[in-house]
Amino acid sequence: MKTDLSKFNTGDYYAGPKWKVLIWFFINYYIFDSSFPWPYKLKIFLLRLFGAKVGAGLIIKTKVRIKNPWRLTIGDHCWIGESVWIDNLEDVALGNNVCISQGAMLLTGNHDYTVESFPYRLGKIHLEEGVWIGAKSVVCPGVTCKAYSILTVNSVANKQLDESGIYAGNPAVYIRTRKFSES
Repeated sequence: MKTDLSKFNTGDYYAGPKWKVLIWFFINYYIFDSSFPWPYKLKIFLLRLFGAKVGAGLIIKTKVRIKNPWRLTIGDHCWIGESVWIDNLEDVALGNNVCISQGAMLLTGNHDYTVESFPYRLGKIHLEEGVWIGAKSVVCPGVTCKAYSILTVNSVANKQLDESGIYAGNPAVYIRTRKFSES
């Protein structure tokens, strides 16, 4: 068997109406993926206008790329750092108090390399309450990060992260339990 990219098709993936995808492309490029520090309230308004469900207190920095806001749910008091890429060909849900650090990627799509036409293989991502995704880390399709788990800097989560677990490496492995101290 071999790969034949001339046979590629997107399968079940449907981005949305072409007009909506096109308009979002320009907003994403000029507002979200811009170095200019547009106000958070403007970004939140635009996300909601395009179908995202966004809770209170979102901090969304510069150079952020979001593929399909209509497939995005963000809880209360979340932080999305500089140069984060949410490549949501499938649904992405962030619980409350989730932090996605600089340069992290949430990737809901991959390719099935066992099939000649190299079709998409999609999976939802769910980051539960209090999850922290470290800088330059990757969350792969179909992964759930349970409440208060941490994916450390430059790590790759290709399977579920258990509650309050700290994970590191590529692929990420359990290191220890996250403990909270009295403040």
